[in-house]
Amino acid sequence: MIYSNKMKWTFLVISFAAIQSCSDQSSESQKVPTQQEVNRSMEEYNRQFARDESAQIDSYIERRDWDMLTTGTGLRYMIYEKKEASSAITGDLVEINYEVSLLNGDVIYTSKVSGSRTIEIGKANIESGLHEGLLLMNFGEKAKFILPSHLAHGLSGDNDKIPPRSSVVYDIELVSKK
Repeated sequence: MIYSNKMKWTFLVISFAAIQSCSDQSSESQKVPTQQEVNRSMEEYNRQFARDESAQIDSYIERRDWDMLTTGTGLRYMIYEKKEASSAITGDLVEINYEVSLLNGDVIYTSKVSGSRTIEIGKANIESGLHEGLLLMNFGEKAKFILPSHLAHGLSGDNDKIPPRSSVVYDIELVSKK
């Protein structure tokens, strides 16, 4: 994930203020930020991160000339191979083929290596954005999803190949209902 210079400077200013307030507490003129002020600063930092991440995703889509839709949660999706079939619903046990990559193009996981995967929609321990996207598909369809970090692996990444705060790109096929 590439952080903007504004985000880096915001983080540095917040860090410097915290360090400075700890190192010079004897000075009566030095104001220690309240918890509410710290929370507001962190909220603004996170809002700026979300705006920057959204801009990076939009740029990624534009470079590929994809015609994607955006849900209310921020999931971008494009069903590029449509089928007239039943749609997936919460609780369905489904088989998927997939390729997962980062916005820099690195392929992280693929069913070509690890085989297709069976998951229960709405209940499996997978990204919330993947659950949301699968519910938009009919069986047999192929789609591309871009999950912003808050719909993917969030602050911690997946503790393996996906770094913290990373957007994830899925090329996915909803193969069948089990």
